[in-house]
Amino acid sequence: MDIFANLAIGFDVALSPFTLALAIAGCILGTMIGSLPGLGPSNGVAILIPLTFSFGLDATQALVLMTSVYYGAMYGGRISSILLNIPGDEPAMMTCLDGYPMAKSGRAGDALVLSGVASFVGALLATVGLMLLAPLLARVAYQFGPAEYFALYMLAFATLGGIGSNNQAKAALAVCIGLGIATIGVDASTGMTRFTGDNMHLFDGIDFLVAIVGLFAVSEVLVFIESHGKDSAIGVKLEKVRIPWADIARTKWTMLKATVIGFIAGLLPGAGASLGSFLAYMQEKSSVRDNSQFGKGDPRGIAAPEAGNNAAAGGALVPMLTLGVPGSGTTAVLLALLMTLNITPGPTLFNDRPEVVWGLIASLLIANVVLLVLNVPMVKMFSRVLQVSPAILLPGVTLVAFVGIYSLTGSYFDLLLMIGFGVLGYLLRKMDIPSVPVILGILLGGHMEVNLRRAMVLSDGDWTYLFSSNISVGLWIAAVLGFLAPFIFRGKLKPPTQSN
Repeated sequence: MDIFANLAIGFDVALSPFTLALAIAGCILGTMIGSLPGLGPSNGVAILIPLTFSFGLDATQALVLMTSVYYGAMYGGRISSILLNIPGDEPAMMTCLDGYPMAKSGRAGDALVLSGVASFVGALLATVGLMLLAPLLARVAYQFGPAEYFALYMLAFATLGGIGSNNQAKAALAVCIGLGIATIGVDASTGMTRFTGDNMHLFDGIDFLVAIVGLFAVSEVLVFIESHGKDSAIGVKLEKVRIPWADIARTKWTMLKATVIGFIAGLLPGAGASLGSFLAYMQEKSSVRDNSQFGKGDPRGIAAPEAGNNAAAGGALVPMLTLGVPGSGTTAVLLALLMTLNITPGPTLFNDRPEVVWGLIASLLIANVVLLVLNVPMVKMFSRVLQVSPAILLPGVTLVAFVGIYSLTGSYFDLLLMIGFGVLGYLLRKMDIPSVPVILGILLGGHMEVNLRRAMVLSDGDWTYLFSSNISVGLWIAAVLGFLAPFIFRGKLKPPTQSN
């Protein structure tokens, strides 16, 4: 009964005209951003976060807008995968394997509609899972002390490379860079300045959003400039769009299985939608009797990864809201938004700010319906976004980034710092070092240090206190296994090659 009462509170918030309009706008913007190759939900949310401060949105409204963009971008990533054979983001990579061959065979409209329905099933059921599981996990989180939280942060950092990581060492290096940046500023315990160079602008540390917008948005601009602003073009012509009822009926169990797999993958810190998409596809391919058509345009090869990655997107919100540990790169950006708005994710959030949590859940339920309605009859319109010239896109991204950050901080130094992070992000991408671990290091480094110090104070300096409970021991074991898993399974968990 508590869930229904809380959900009623949430719908009271979500159905207010302005909040509903924000959810719809976020769905449209997110789908358009997700359909552009290379941007994806992390970049999309990072680029648009400054708008929440420019328009003076409160915490609930800002979170509703950004999570709608998040869900919309997860939907939109399939468009370029199917039409261009270029994934809109990493989770949409698996959709290319059967989506593009299906489009080349003259069924581009069927592939897009089927992927939209699969995305709806995965995201909707994951939101229901969020509604049911998050309050339970929040109750468990009350048992967490400083030792448990420190082990939890170690788990998040250890698993950042992901099961399909190409280089776990580079992910670890990125974490160290983020943790190093997190130490900049005045030490709260001693009052001493650390790594500030006597620059007073750095005494308060590095602003999360300045780092995020720089690493994601500004670096993306630099990459576009390097590519000389080459225009994109539709690879497969999209003509008639209809609802493939036979394919939907054939893949209904595929969608349900993939949703469960994706949701569980989303719950794992650092795993995210990419792992959910990959595991859902591989499970479906290995479980069917005849998989000879996989990689050649099999509808099951579209339904499985789309349901899996969208379910993982919902699952990743669970640890972010209940434990304050993001389950993916995009939820790391959302975590930074909450912290900037003085909202502390964790078990107390459900009691202290129920309108934020349940308003978000209700808005996501509404957003999924909106996205389904948008992505079936209007898919032709969204496909035209692929023809947007970088000459138009680049100035828009740059303008939003600079105006948004300046309206938030009012500091020219932060603009210079944002450019510096943009250059850092560009260099990291050139060296194939992931940016998400850097962001998580900046976000969680301070909390990790505080909990380590608290643990040492409580234990009078006894480091074995970090392993003093069953929860902390379990988290440490999971962290070790999560770090070693890529070395063990890398050869076994490689995406299959696509048939041409």
